[in-house]
Amino acid sequence: MGDDLRSRRTVFAGVGAGGLALAISACGGGSDTAQTSGGTESGTPAGGMLAKTADIPVGGGTIFKDQKIVVTQPTSGQFKAFSAVCTHNGCTVGSVENGVIVCPCHNSKFGIADGAVTDGPADKPLPAQKIKVDGDQITLA
Repeated sequence: MGDDLRSRRTVFAGVGAGGLALAISACGGGSDTAQTSGGTESGTPAGGMLAKTADIPVGGGTIFKDQKIVVTQPTSGQFKAFSAVCTHNGCTVGSVENGVIVCPCHNSKFGIADGAVTDGPADKPLPAQKIKVDGDQITLA
C-alpha cells in the first residue's frame, strides 16, 4: 500500500499543478496581440508602432495588452490613448464596446474620449498616455 499510495499522490499532485498552470495561462495576456472593439485580435507591429489609424474603429478602440495601452477613436480622426490598467484593482481592461472601455474584473467602465469613469466600482479615470499619429500610423510617443 505504501508505494501504491505514494504513486497515486504523485499523479494527483502533477495533475493539480498542471491544472493550475492551465488556469493561469488561460487568464494571462502574455501575447503580443491587440483586442479590438469587434473582438478580433491582431499582432502588434514591432518598433513602437501600435497600429494603423484604419485599425482603430470609430466610436471604439483597440487594447494593446503588452504595452498596457488602449487606443480609442471617439470621433473620426480623433485618437486618444489611455492606460489599459484599471484604476480599481489593477486588472487589464478587456474590451471596448458601446463607447466605453470595460474592465472584466469588476465591470468598471471608462469613457473612450477622456478615460473618465462612467460606471464603478473604479473611482479614478484611466490615465492618459502619449501617442503620435503620423499619417496613417499610430506610435508610442
